[in-house]
Amino acid sequence: MKSNETLNRLTGQCGEWLRGSGPESDIVISSRIRLARNLADFPFIRKCTPHDRSAIERTVREKLLPAKELSQLMYVNVDGLENLDRQFLVERQLISRELAESVGARSVAIDEQEKFSLMVNEEDHLRIQVMKSGLDLDQAWEQINEIDDILEARLRYAFHRRLGYLTACPTNVGTGMRVSVMVHLPALVLTRQLDRVFRSLQKISLAVRGLYGEGSQSMGDFYQVSNQITLGRSEIDLIKQVGDVVPVLIDYERRARNLLFSQSEKDLHDRVSRAYGILCTAQTISSEETMHLLSSVRMGINLGLIRDLEIPTINQLFIHTQPAHLQRIHGSELDTENRNIERAIYLQRHLRQGRQADGSETN
Repeated sequence: MKSNETLNRLTGQCGEWLRGSGPESDIVISSRIRLARNLADFPFIRKCTPHDRSAIERTVREKLLPAKELSQLMYVNVDGLENLDRQFLVERQLISRELAESVGARSVAIDEQEKFSLMVNEEDHLRIQVMKSGLDLDQAWEQINEIDDILEARLRYAFHRRLGYLTACPTNVGTGMRVSVMVHLPALVLTRQLDRVFRSLQKISLAVRGLYGEGSQSMGDFYQVSNQITLGRSEIDLIKQVGDVVPVLIDYERRARNLLFSQSEKDLHDRVSRAYGILCTAQTISSEETMHLLSSVRMGINLGLIRDLEIPTINQLFIHTQPAHLQRIHGSELDTENRNIERAIYLQRHLRQGRQADGSETN
């Protein structure tokens, strides 16, 4: 399948992590496990020549394609994409910003249902990631372990008997694993408890990042909580470290929501209703404001303050109203002013469709 056909297909579907159907999905958007791997026969990416990068990309592709278990993957040449299409894949969480902004031969193989992707020539030769809806780290680990075994049977990894898997960044040496959970914490933001909670996480070597991972800002009250160090820790230890903390975060957020609801139900309902009203009637709206308002609406749905919308509709709007998605859906590039107008039109249309699909409103 050609890259453009693949991107068109992705544009018209909803990825696994956006379904809102997994455990604790009122607060946990997705669970992700990423493995960093390097090929033993090549230098690390920062020392690679253009020829090396091309050889790595070709080697991985030739080993992937014949594998029966991976035969349904969609293979995209990232180097050959326009900037807009690279940003589209970043927004969809299928590639990292580093892969998008890099140069030279690089690619990504994507599962048809977007449950996993394999990035080639990012910071490491190979980055494998599996994404699940809600809090589902055990299933994510089971799947990524199986994929890693398939690849390791076909590729010779850089591995040290004492240190483990060798990676470009020393903090990834060992398992090469990053365990990450994306959480939606609007009530902790509103009650100003978030900084205290995050300081506690940092004390136990957990990192807190924005919507698009390392170096990104928080958008729509979404945060990614992940381990910082892998050396000296087993895969099960790392999953347990993150998995034990997330239920505590969930409890904090639910307590904060209940506090807001019990102490100022009218104010909370007003905030949610105003957010919903602006999204349904705005004639022009920025991406940042959209994320902020959708965050309030999403919380309102989970608290029963809005009954004619479903969470998957809101989850999808978070992504489809991002700049690259919006332009791909529109079919052409747009400047900021026209993006804001198109975004308002898109929101009105899909919020109306969401209400009609639920059967609560037919006008």
